[in-house]
Amino acid sequence: MIKAPRYTFLITLLFSSAIAANDAQRPNILLLMVEDMSPRVGAFGDPVAVTPNLDRLASEGVRFGNVFTAAGVCAPSRAALITGMHPASIGAQHMRTSNNPSGAYKAVPPPEVKAYPELLRAAGYFTFTDNKLDYQFSGVGSGSGPFTIWDREGTDASWLQRAATQPFFGMINFLQTHESGVFPPLDTQKLTGKYLDFQRYRAQHYDDPDKHPFVTPAQVEVPPYYPDVKTVRVDIARHYNNIALMDRQVGKLLDKLKRDGLSENTIVIWTTDHGDGLPRAKREVFDSGIKVPMIIRWPERYRPAHLKPGQLDERLISFVDLAPTILELAGVKSPDYTAGQNFLDPSIPQRQYIFASRDRMDAVPDRQRAVRDLRYKYIRSWHPDQPGGHRLAYRDRVTMMQTMWQMLEVGALNSDQRRWFEPPGEEQLYDTLVDSYELKNLVESPEHKETLARMRNALAEWQTNAQDWSEQSEAVMSAGFWPEGKQPVTVTPDFRWQTPMLGIQSKTKGASLGYRHNGGDWQLYNGPIRVHSNDTIEAQSVRYGWRESDMAEITIPE
Repeated sequence: MIKAPRYTFLITLLFSSAIAANDAQRPNILLLMVEDMSPRVGAFGDPVAVTPNLDRLASEGVRFGNVFTAAGVCAPSRAALITGMHPASIGAQHMRTSNNPSGAYKAVPPPEVKAYPELLRAAGYFTFTDNKLDYQFSGVGSGSGPFTIWDREGTDASWLQRAATQPFFGMINFLQTHESGVFPPLDTQKLTGKYLDFQRYRAQHYDDPDKHPFVTPAQVEVPPYYPDVKTVRVDIARHYNNIALMDRQVGKLLDKLKRDGLSENTIVIWTTDHGDGLPRAKREVFDSGIKVPMIIRWPERYRPAHLKPGQLDERLISFVDLAPTILELAGVKSPDYTAGQNFLDPSIPQRQYIFASRDRMDAVPDRQRAVRDLRYKYIRSWHPDQPGGHRLAYRDRVTMMQTMWQMLEVGALNSDQRRWFEPPGEEQLYDTLVDSYELKNLVESPEHKETLARMRNALAEWQTNAQDWSEQSEAVMSAGFWPEGKQPVTVTPDFRWQTPMLGIQSKTKGASLGYRHNGGDWQLYNGPIRVHSNDTIEAQSVRYGWRESDMAEITIPE
């Protein structure tokens, strides 16, 4: 164990005092993360959406109209969100690591990579989230990831649990709009196993959209890649009704924030984890799968001078930008390893491109990479014969998907509606300004030869810089993470006691450390802690993607 310098305690005291003195000036930050939803919000120009609470939030804040997730499906997208790294750069690109046909594993990011809530926690923030994790180096639910990221996880986690004057960062997820909410009513389905359990859970915890017809099937607009038939309209309307119910939930939460006297010092960020939970949207790198709405509302004293309430900002933003932006909103320096940038800093040049990926979906192998600027989208496919519209057990439970399969089999889909079910080819290029549905592939267009070359080069340069893990097979990659299919175990931490300070460390490179003082709450370890005789300290360590260590314990002698 390395001996701690004598001046460590003084530095720790000074740092802690600076944080305490600054707590009153640091904003709270609340991230509201909605599932499976494209910009179907009135404030974003959708005339059908019933979203009065989001519309009000947008009038008080700023709308960001060109935000793109790093993947069109939840787990890879959330891996990018929580780390500021592209999922393909940290081995988190396949959907999901737990669904790998040759054996479950967890992604193991490079040792220096930390979830940004852990960095906020290290800087004195109280961090909390609810029941949804899903980072690929965690499971889906609370309690399944590195224990060092959040102070509190689970249904009851709240800003009310923080210490007095302590700033908080909270992430709250809204499952109402999830793809499963488009499934037909529970009593009309023949479900078994996990599907039955999940739909029962929805029925117990979420409103039934069919009992709240904010939007009727006759009102919806049907995109040209869907057939305009009853089941399609019913499912799109059901999606809108789930959105309206989510809007109510957001309104109630914002009301609670206000009742608790926190609105005037809390920055609220509302967005969604990827596009619509509908066929040809979720799981895709088309805009329908990766373009999402985002609203940020600042209290007046925290709002950047170049932004005004009610404004629409159309700069390109990637989900990897959220980590450095949120860190710097809290006054915490963003790590150099992040792939993103603080999009609120006017001194930083705006993005020219965003990038997205698609890899294995459950048991179906695939690999696509996309690059988009403000106008054009380029998609490269390494499985050019693999359609996006393939059989997928989960998605096939959506009634409109079943209808589309039936119509495909009898030749009742037109060319635009069939395209998703056909091999995509190696390359696709779309002009989203004139072809927002991405239906006209311009790869062979002489007029777009220079654009095609530019976008190809942008993607190639990004892949080199991002160190794309899909250059190797998932089997080879996962074997590197978990040799012989076994999860590595983080080395148990040890102690170094030098009166009156106790140091803790683990020999596992990149491990995060937590400790508990006399049976109290678990704390994130940042440096030597002050102890007294007869104090008992327990400690554990965890490397992301590995199993946490055994517990270490020490009682300080008299």
